[in-house]
Amino acid sequence: MLDPLKRAAMRLVGLTGVLGLLASNALAAGTVPGFNLTPQFDLTGKAAPGCRLFVIQAGTVATPQNAYSDSGLTQLLPNPLTCDAGARLPQWFVSDGLIKLRLTTSTGAQIFIGDNLLVVGPSGGGGGGGTIDPTTIFQTGAFMQFYGTGILTGWVRCNGRTIGNATSGATERSNNDVQALFQYLWFADPNLTIVGGRGASASADWANSKQLTLPDCRGRVVANVDDMGSSVAGRLTSSYFGATATTLGAVGGSESQTLTIAQMPSHFHSAGISDPGHTHSHNAITGSTTTGGGGFPAGSNGAATISAAVTGVRVNSSNGLDTTYSTGGGGAHPIVQPTILATTYIKM
Repeated sequence: MLDPLKRAAMRLVGLTGVLGLLASNALAAGTVPGFNLTPQFDLTGKAAPGCRLFVIQAGTVATPQNAYSDSGLTQLLPNPLTCDAGARLPQWFVSDGLIKLRLTTSTGAQIFIGDNLLVVGPSGGGGGGGTIDPTTIFQTGAFMQFYGTGILTGWVRCNGRTIGNATSGATERSNNDVQALFQYLWFADPNLTIVGGRGASASADWANSKQLTLPDCRGRVVANVDDMGSSVAGRLTSSYFGATATTLGAVGGSESQTLTIAQMPSHFHSAGISDPGHTHSHNAITGSTTTGGGGFPAGSNGAATISAAVTGVRVNSSNGLDTTYSTGGGGAHPIVQPTILATTYIKM
């Protein structure tokens, strides 16, 4: 069995602790590597799902210190922090300086306690290191494709389900750590559905435990809006895309299409001609000896009129007269581009 202090030391120097360092930014904020986005273990060395981390002011017995889900220290987290089903703690930040931490199992058995732990961050007094450009890390609302289907810490899936606070009953994530994403999407895309109706403000809807519907990327390829702050490119038009291509979140296109007559290439069909044949008849003067009046001399020629007759020529096919033979099945044809499937996530 590992000694709890040795296990704590392993957390502090472990490779996973680097994640906590990289998540800090130039503000006076940081975290304690080994207790941020990393699995936690009980005193027997087994993973401890549901474990709880108490964030306490250094030098006190149990005075809580605020922890936040963002390095700007604006999105307050509950205290204690609770491990997920994989025994991982959420991402959290506190002010630079020293901190006291106490980790227990889900039933309250103590795993670790340490005082005057250094909050590691890039700003002065927080453990050194240069500042990190916040534009080089994922920001709230960023898309990411990941070769997997499960839940990722710090992200939610763009599956058309909902997010909201811990009492909202949201279907994709119901937790206070999605507040930044809730408020971002509320402003970025007014067409996203708010269950219960859109209120006066994002903060009001959040406080009222409403649910916000996530963008729905299921079975869809992500493309760019047709203007992107510039002039309209005209590469996606409503005639073919099926929606306004300059609207964020608009959806269009289809998996297959059945051609209309107007969409078919100009072409011709072979046709068989049926001619039943016909005859003509007329009256001829033969052997007349009439020498006077209106008669013609014998053996002479005279004009004769042939009556008009319909020829009866018709187009004939398996469909009957006056039609061509049928061809084609009239079914839809696929129009899906070569595709590989993954999962699209959005940053909380």
